[in-house]
Amino acid sequence: MADEQALHFQSLSSICRQLKSGALSSVALTQYMFERIHRLDGQTLSFARLLEEQALATAAARDEARAQGQPLGALHGVPIAIKDLLYTKDIVTASGTLVMQDFRPTFDATVVTRLEQAGAVIIGKTQLTEGAFGHHHPDIPAPINPWDKRAWSGVSSSGSGVSVAAGLAFAALGSDTGGSIRFPSASCGLVGLKPTYGRVSLYGAFPLAGSLDHIGPMTRSVEDAARMLSVMAGYDENDPGSVNASVPNYLADVVAESSNESSEVSFAGVRIGVDWDYVSNGVALEVSQVVRDALDALSKLGAEICPVVMPESYKILAGGWAVTTGVECAKAHSKFYPQQKAEYGPDLAALIDLGLRVTAEDYAQLERIRRDFTEQMEQVLTKVDVMISPCMPIATPDIEVMSELSPEEGQADFLTFTAPFDYSGHPTLTLPSALDANSRPASFQLVAVKLGEANLLKVGSMIEQSLPRLSYPELDQAST
Repeated sequence: MADEQALHFQSLSSICRQLKSGALSSVALTQYMFERIHRLDGQTLSFARLLEEQALATAAARDEARAQGQPLGALHGVPIAIKDLLYTKDIVTASGTLVMQDFRPTFDATVVTRLEQAGAVIIGKTQLTEGAFGHHHPDIPAPINPWDKRAWSGVSSSGSGVSVAAGLAFAALGSDTGGSIRFPSASCGLVGLKPTYGRVSLYGAFPLAGSLDHIGPMTRSVEDAARMLSVMAGYDENDPGSVNASVPNYLADVVAESSNESSEVSFAGVRIGVDWDYVSNGVALEVSQVVRDALDALSKLGAEICPVVMPESYKILAGGWAVTTGVECAKAHSKFYPQQKAEYGPDLAALIDLGLRVTAEDYAQLERIRRDFTEQMEQVLTKVDVMISPCMPIATPDIEVMSELSPEEGQADFLTFTAPFDYSGHPTLTLPSALDANSRPASFQLVAVKLGEANLLKVGSMIEQSLPRLSYPELDQAST
């Protein structure tokens, strides 16, 4: 295991403070990260493309800004990766496909602009499944989990998750339509934040299903996730789904918790909701036990464990996810499909074909269920500070296990803990836990009311301080 103080495994927030103080140079740090990527990404395949020349020029500008005493942003000089479905002006944005392998947008995605305005150095674009759906295009190798090359690395944001877990970036952006921030975060031992729908702009993000898509950060600490969200969040008139609401100081409470020198965090007054049927039925024993162990530990620290009941319609939404996604994906790909069907992989093509067969009434019925579920879920969540659940019904599986799941059937059981909250738009926070019996990261998820990210992050930080942290695996440089 790597030393937690190894430069590439230090937190984004710590690195940012060192850059602002002058203890680190952004140019030197960016060069260090590229050298590491060139040595090691052959083992992880996390990047679709590197932006080395551009990044080094940006890093030099960050150093110059500091030297001149200019105001420095919340991400000043830090090397960060972004998922390759986020538009980058004049730079290929392929979205994991062959049909878009020459697509060069004429503008940056809003989140890309906001990262750069906050001082980030974008070092590359991470690999994803084809069109951000369930499997990688057959001609594009999948990213490899640094914990275990046999282990699944998650779905579409797998490259983002792998790059951060391998110490090749200090944070990365992912997207989540059915679980694609949460699955790779869980599989790679990361903190993954799926914000409230509309809290982070989707403008300039190539869609899988626009009404379900969320953009969020994937990091190695809750403080880092809060720092990322603080610059990503906010109204965007270019995104019709954007929420026009003020952005809290997400870092304030989180930094207070993370700097708490007390050996024990008090959870007095914190209400954690749990639906025991939801976290147990059809769930592997070792997965539900992770939730039970976390609740036992938090209860001893003063948390109030509150029984809640999930609206039953979550099952319908998990089962119908492919219908909604297929319809909206078919619209997104209408420029390419079916004209260029031969360039599509079988799984994404099957999803689009499904979407083209869906009747308007079937789609509308799911929308009615979505509205009811969202209202009922909000009522449940107003009774607690957060609700806890697994991220996946099984422990991080082997790649072969996941290849056997049928995308056309929507992987309904696997989506039990993820897709319903993409439908409802509630924010979720994935937190890593101790290693499982296979020495792979275990995890659980917290869910909060809409626009409740501030409290979600605060409670998440308290939990992070209370439970042992993972030490990330150092890749074997001799094997490159």
